[in-house]
Amino acid sequence: MLAAEAVRLAAIEVLCPTAAIKGGAGYPTLAGGRVYDSRAVPLQDLLPRAPFTPVLALYSVESGSRLRSALSDAADREVDAVIDIVAELSVGMNDGGEQFTDALAEDDPDARLVLAALTSQVRYLLEHAPSGSLFRRIVRAVTNVEVKTFAAPELGLRWQRQTIRLHCDIRDDDFDVPDGELPEPCRTLLKHLPAQSYARAKLTALAAHFAQQSVPWLENAVIQTSPDVTGEAFPQP
Repeated sequence: MLAAEAVRLAAIEVLCPTAAIKGGAGYPTLAGGRVYDSRAVPLQDLLPRAPFTPVLALYSVESGSRLRSALSDAADREVDAVIDIVAELSVGMNDGGEQFTDALAEDDPDARLVLAALTSQVRYLLEHAPSGSLFRRIVRAVTNVEVKTFAAPELGLRWQRQTIRLHCDIRDDDFDVPDGELPEPCRTLLKHLPAQSYARAKLTALAAHFAQQSVPWLENAVIQTSPDVTGEAFPQP
């Protein structure tokens, strides 16, 4: 669903504002500009000589649309999208071959507090902060929040990584828009994004991939008074 993509891209703009990227300051989370769309942090983005680097990565997990009841019309639907936001304290690792990034795999109470603060910043910004209004323009309500720590307790292993899973009540894709434009709510989001934002660039690319068929003009209308009577077109004024 395109609406689910709009949710993820709106969240990225809130967590990593275009104004902060351009100014190099004013990032609203401990991750700073290290907010990634559907991918993990690259090795070169880790902070040099730091014990760890706070990062965020956002993923669209699933979405769905269903009739509210058996008596509902086609437009009366419940729609939801599930977004995973992975918050972690990332470090460089080496398995004897190439280096890669992974979450810090140490029991560190101070690091845990940093991770907890990063997780809470995400929830605050998206659900409560004034700057999160862009996200809430797309999401009617966050109906459920799950925060899960990445761990293998049977092996006594815990990583400094948490997945924030947001279940979002959203609008369904609405294709009743002018020819050549994105369906709602992507169309509305595009109008409210800064000119040089990452999310705007991605929605513009999405528009190039999505081709909606043109709807033919209605030339006339016919009314039949009974099944046996041939209707006549409305007279022209």
